[in-house]
Amino acid sequence: MSRPSANGEAVAEKVQLVQESLQPGMNVSYVARRNGLSPSQLFRRRKLMSDGGKAAVQADDQVVGAGEVRALKKRIRDLERMLGKKTMENAHEI
Repeated sequence: MSRPSANGEAVAEKVQLVQESLQPGMNVSYVARRNGLSPSQLFRRRKLMSDGGKAAVQADDQVVGAGEVRALKKRIRDLERMLGKKTMENAHEI
């Protein structure tokens, strides 16, 4: 399930609106205003999705959300901290 953003919109909703705006015959301004957005917000989302997709293709990899990256970095810091404590414990035992 998608997590609501600061303005209450879920990621899935944002993606759906971008996809809708890309349909043949659809107008970005119309889709944006019908959904309570400014056209510039929808144009920005389209650009972000396009840039993310390009980055994934260039890297031949998946695009990972910033939240997931933050969570993984925190996990790495926690594991490094635990490893450092164990290393110190083992050094005192020798």
